[in-house]
Amino acid sequence: MNIILSTLNAKYIHTSLSIRYLKAYAEPDFVVKLAEYTIKDPIMNIVGDLYSKKPDVVGFSCYIWNIEETIEVIQTLKKINPAITIILGGPEVTYDVSHWLDRIPEADFIVIGEGESTFKELLAELKGERKQFGKIGGIAYRENDKKIIHPQISKLDLKELPSPYRFAEDQQHLSKRVTYIETSRGCPFNCQFCLSSIEVGVRYFDREKIKNDIRYLMENGAKTIKFVDRTFNISRSYAMEMFQFLIDEHLPGTVFQFEITADIMRPEVIQFLNDHAPAGLFRFEIGVQSTNDPTNELVKRKQNFEKLTRTVTMVKEGQKIDQHLDLIAGLPEEDYSTFRKTFNDVFELRPEELQLGFLKMLRGTGLKLRASDHQYIYSDYSPYEILGNNVLSFDDIVRIKQVEDVLEKYWNDHRMNQTIEFLVTRVFDSAFDFFQEFGTYWDQQGWSRIGHQLEDLFRRLHQFLQDKKIAELDIAVGFMKYDYFNTQKYKPRKPWWEQSFEKAERTAIYETILQNGAILGEGYQNLQLNEKDLYKHTMLEEIPFDLNEYLKKGSIVRARGIMLSYFDPSGIGSSIFSYTEEKTLQANK
Repeated sequence: MNIILSTLNAKYIHTSLSIRYLKAYAEPDFVVKLAEYTIKDPIMNIVGDLYSKKPDVVGFSCYIWNIEETIEVIQTLKKINPAITIILGGPEVTYDVSHWLDRIPEADFIVIGEGESTFKELLAELKGERKQFGKIGGIAYRENDKKIIHPQISKLDLKELPSPYRFAEDQQHLSKRVTYIETSRGCPFNCQFCLSSIEVGVRYFDREKIKNDIRYLMENGAKTIKFVDRTFNISRSYAMEMFQFLIDEHLPGTVFQFEITADIMRPEVIQFLNDHAPAGLFRFEIGVQSTNDPTNELVKRKQNFEKLTRTVTMVKEGQKIDQHLDLIAGLPEEDYSTFRKTFNDVFELRPEELQLGFLKMLRGTGLKLRASDHQYIYSDYSPYEILGNNVLSFDDIVRIKQVEDVLEKYWNDHRMNQTIEFLVTRVFDSAFDFFQEFGTYWDQQGWSRIGHQLEDLFRRLHQFLQDKKIAELDIAVGFMKYDYFNTQKYKPRKPWWEQSFEKAERTAIYETILQNGAILGEGYQNLQLNEKDLYKHTMLEEIPFDLNEYLKKGSIVRARGIMLSYFDPSGIGSSIFSYTEEKTLQANK
């Protein structure tokens, strides 16, 4: 048999761990080829490529993000060659199996749940007499127009699974794509909106095998390794052992990402990481979802926000680990007002990335089964996003989506850190209010339907602040100029604003700097720029406050400030120096 395992990833940089586990387990009894695509690829291109491989069996790994496109591929492929046996697996088709047998009649079999053993048994039967499908646990199919559904018989011993990370054909891609690694399966928690809550208990893979796999991946060029364990730190001793191993044996340029539960992480673990982990080696993803206690109780989510705050704050103060915090809008009994509080509670922690998502009614979850209790309405098609409930209207959801849009552009991409900090602490009532008002304005201007360059983002924020008639607009613009220069790798040809100085005044300022570089501080003097370098690789701007005072103490002191930005010609980025005329005059007296 010619066997293909396929999936449609969300992006090219992603890889599918599931189909690699299936391939590893099926070999050497069966030769399995992998074929990965993305949901952005044209359907006919995918079908054409699969058809060209002349498969007898094609297995598809199905998820919430790819099911609709996968169905199109299956339907088209089956029309072209009805003889191909189609097997589906993955979390999206594991629950409500009867529905999927009806929805996708082109599928010959569905593998339910953990699929390694089941898939191999199914291949053996397909290769053989095809009469003993009824003896295989964990599959669903049709027989004489009747649905046959066999539940899984038992869980696998994860310590016996062969490695899915060592295929020769993957080596050339390791440096360019995200590598997903699994050290445990299952989740100890029971959050009613999450599929992980359905599998009871946590099982671990063999630690030494995992360490050897990580060594292999690093030695062969893997740069981004993401652990898919639902709660990496559920066992403190295990987490500490792995952290120590990764600190001791990591290779330069490698980044490891973990999903952790922050409120159970002990301070001594964080202190260990702050003391010993190289900066940038680890990245934490933390699901907060809601800070509303009644909501968390309804979804059976145990969370101590005070302890979570302690963890996030300690990690942030250590300046070693970036943190990605998640929120879910639309959870039970969280209305617009309480979600605003949740957002502000979490934004107050200043995570490097704050992801605002919307509740999805996943098949098999407790919340989906009890959706009527909260009058949920939601899309019938993937990703089953909610459209409203008894306390959150569709109008509210649209407004929160406006927040999500500008949050992604203006906070998560870190193009304007100082500007946003100024606006959310000194201009608007709260962070949520800034993002909401700006997001609504953005939508009203029609900007959500068109593309944008970096300069457009600055111009559009400036236009909003002007129309809003905020107090201290000049201070905000000063921060915007600073942020713009601070994020440039090369000297920009023309900034987004009209430059402050005419040629004669700019020349006079340069002469002052050439005669007394000390006014810009030791960092500037260490550059040892000559006159040619100064004119060629720097830009000057006026700002209405003392930048040095702000960067040192966080206080805004009005003054005529001169900001000089040096752009290293090698493209490593900019360095910004400043002085105020008032302090310079006082120093010269």
